[in-house]
Amino acid sequence: MKSFKKIGSFIFAGLLFAVGTVFAQTPDPSTPPDALIKMVVTDVMASVKADPDIQKGNIPKIVDLVEKKIVPYTDMRRTTEMAMGPNWKKATPEQQAQLTSEFKNLLIRTYSGALSQLRDQTVQFKALRAAPDDKEVVVKTVVLGRGDPVPLDYRLEKTANGWKVYDMNIMGVWLVEAYRNQFSNQISQNGIEGLVKFLQDRNKQLATAKPSN
Repeated sequence: MKSFKKIGSFIFAGLLFAVGTVFAQTPDPSTPPDALIKMVVTDVMASVKADPDIQKGNIPKIVDLVEKKIVPYTDMRRTTEMAMGPNWKKATPEQQAQLTSEFKNLLIRTYSGALSQLRDQTVQFKALRAAPDDKEVVVKTVVLGRGDPVPLDYRLEKTANGWKVYDMNIMGVWLVEAYRNQFSNQISQNGIEGLVKFLQDRNKQLATAKPSN
């Protein structure tokens, strides 16, 4: 988890790039996934760079932005289910709802600082390789800025409400896979309720932590 956390801010920034724009209206559900990613990337980067509070690391404001403008374009239930693996089916519906909520909060709290780090980055979009009837696709991009280019891929699924992001990959590391072992270890030691408590406790710690910048 330590190695993943080191690049985690880029991954979460990628999520923000992918789904974090302030739309004047809800995107057309028929919008192709690559077009959706390209549209919102440009918009959200401009919005963040124009907001001094976010650039200063105002966590409450960042969290509010994520809740209102990002979460609706993700499928956190599926993200949590994949991170849980076979253990997902062992959880009750109430536990599944708790785990989804707490995992969402964990991702927001852990990587929200990535927004405040946006400065001169640009994004290069790769051509989408997918068939018209595909229900799941991977949209590939490269983040360009200081240092080496950072490959950043998004896994999306087609839903009745349009395409939604449920997993991300940076330099060969998928978000879901990075948490799967940690979740599995927690469950093997303390059960499903133990994982719920672990996430709750971690979120409480992050909520009271001081901004890093």
